[in-house]
Amino acid sequence: MSLKIFNTMSGKKEDFVPQKEKQVGMYVCGVTVYDYCHVGHARAAIVFDTLYRYLQYLGNDVTFIRNFTDIDDKIINRANEEGVDWQEVNRKYIEAFHEDMGKLNISSPTEEPKATDHIPEMLEMIQSLVDQNKAYESEGDVFYSIKSFKEYGCLSGKNIDDLQSGARVEVNDTKRDPLDFALWKKSKPGEPFWDSPWGPGRPGWHIECSAMSKKYLGDTFDIHGGGKDLVFPHHENEIAQSCGCTGKQPVRYWVHNGFVNIDKEKMSKSLGNFFTLRDVYKKYHPEVLRLFLISSQYRSPIDFSEKNLEDATKVMARFYEGLAGANEKLKDLDTTSISNFQDKVKEHALIKSFETAMNDDLNTAVVMASLNEGLRNINSGLNNANNLEDFAVSTHAWLSVGKVLGLFSRTPEQFETELFAIKNENLNLDVKKIEQLIADRNDARSSKNWAEADRCRDELTAMGVLIEDTANGTEWKIK
Repeated sequence: MSLKIFNTMSGKKEDFVPQKEKQVGMYVCGVTVYDYCHVGHARAAIVFDTLYRYLQYLGNDVTFIRNFTDIDDKIINRANEEGVDWQEVNRKYIEAFHEDMGKLNISSPTEEPKATDHIPEMLEMIQSLVDQNKAYESEGDVFYSIKSFKEYGCLSGKNIDDLQSGARVEVNDTKRDPLDFALWKKSKPGEPFWDSPWGPGRPGWHIECSAMSKKYLGDTFDIHGGGKDLVFPHHENEIAQSCGCTGKQPVRYWVHNGFVNIDKEKMSKSLGNFFTLRDVYKKYHPEVLRLFLISSQYRSPIDFSEKNLEDATKVMARFYEGLAGANEKLKDLDTTSISNFQDKVKEHALIKSFETAMNDDLNTAVVMASLNEGLRNINSGLNNANNLEDFAVSTHAWLSVGKVLGLFSRTPEQFETELFAIKNENLNLDVKKIEQLIADRNDARSSKNWAEADRCRDELTAMGVLIEDTANGTEWKIK
């Protein structure tokens, strides 16, 4: 079965066939760098990182472009609020982006172009549209005339006659039509600007992605991705601009991820119900967040809640506990000496079910169920004197699936240490008191003072601490 992917343009799943065999061009809209990233940004980043990884897993050479919008009203406003240069705002939040996304194990794209580095390419496209009478200058601004593009609405399904000026479409008396959108904006006093044939100004939002995708991927490329909220007007406007300039459809497959909801309501800054990644990381491990965000199929909405994150924490902890046990059991086994080891891994039933699910429009929800089943098999194998080579094949198949999903980026020891630090920070545990209570309990047990031993255990339990008596002594962890 070949990869099928849902194309927003056609409204159905289609066989994915790149323009050039085993070569894929993919452009994903990045962030506007005026603030810290939130959970919605994380979902988009994880979805397209997973697609990137899977396309590579299938043997494709992928050119992956993810941009930064580094000039925008919001950036200028933030610079004014903080009393710094607008470029300092860019540097601060691009650095924060890399730091926060790095914790989620997001792969580096092939290129990360910034809008302000591509002003000449934007001016060239705008001039082409003006020359073809598809755009017009008005008092230093340049607008795209949507009535010049008969197919406007082809992506979103909106009827041009019914459209009203909406999100990101500025009402401007100098427009010929209220739905025409800005390609070039005349600079206001004190704002950053670039020279142009129409006077000093800066680019509109939509032209940035058309110019950058064209530069790095050509007039037509395979995949354009982004959040569902970008379908209209941003991606609709990209199509109009690019078709108007080149006469070609710019994208073969439009791919959009669903929203993150808070209590079943879309998360957004305007509603004040959003969480930055830095807020989330104070309470939950980044890998837990990644696991949670791939636990649903990417086009479905996903409900962000403490309960769902707590459940994901338990799942991730079980995964790493199983991995630790498997590593211990396989520590002396040299898999390179096993005949056809990698071929056996590729033919494992878990790999087959993984590929079937992923080929069905990246159905990671089904893959997660397979990973849980794989963990049960690993845990069962830990206690059985089964064939060690078969156990190694099953473990490596399970790990391979997890790694394509971007999981298991730490060792079990690293994950346990990081998780403990997060829980400890939130619970403000007194480690010395915990260790003293454990010592007191062990002393009470030695003297058969069971009531005192039970009292110590109960106090530890009330602190959120679980203890386990092992051959190596009493071990403890946070619930």
